[in-house]
Amino acid sequence: MAEVEYVYRPDVLEAVQVHGVRPTSRTPPRLVRAYVRELYKYELRKLRGRYIKREFPKHEYYQRVEALRKRYPVLALVARLWVVSPVLSGDEDMQDDRD
Repeated sequence: MAEVEYVYRPDVLEAVQVHGVRPTSRTPPRLVRAYVRELYKYELRKLRGRYIKREFPKHEYYQRVEALRKRYPVLALVARLWVVSPVLSGDEDMQDDRD
């Protein structure tokens, strides 16, 4: 099987680097997206835990969730849209992966 090199969109690279993620040309977009999604879910769980401990009121919780969501706009894109280069057909790493 031929190796695939991925050329990430500059805006996507910038968006994931904010979270400390630096994919290489050999890192499948699906893997990078899954990792960023896990970071987002971790932050949501942490925020929920703080809410349950009553660190802030319910109306503020919703505002914080929305602010957190806005810090991860790249998750609105499916993995195949994270790259500008064509990928070999049949590559399993480029399937749509919205959960």
